[in-house]
Amino acid sequence: MWAETFTGLRMRQFEGLLRVVGEPGGNGPGGGRPWCLPPAERVVLVAVCYRTDLTLRQLAPLLAVSPPTVCRVIQRPRPRPSPG
Repeated sequence: MWAETFTGLRMRQFEGLLRVVGEPGGNGPGGGRPWCLPPAERVVLVAVCYRTDLTLRQLAPLLAVSPPTVCRVIQRPRPRPSPG
């Protein structure tokens, strides 16, 4: 239920996003700095960022990570999910 509270997504929608992220290629092209957040937390972080007007410094304590980590997750070039 925490996913619904933070992201505004129903649990089924959230699980669908996790499946997409977990597919081959869903983690990006590879190489570079490894992710310090698991896929579920990255999905929550991005969804909360798009849904709210919180700054990166305000988002960081929600997942107990540093603001630079939030910045890396949010600024990773990915297409935005279509609304609805």
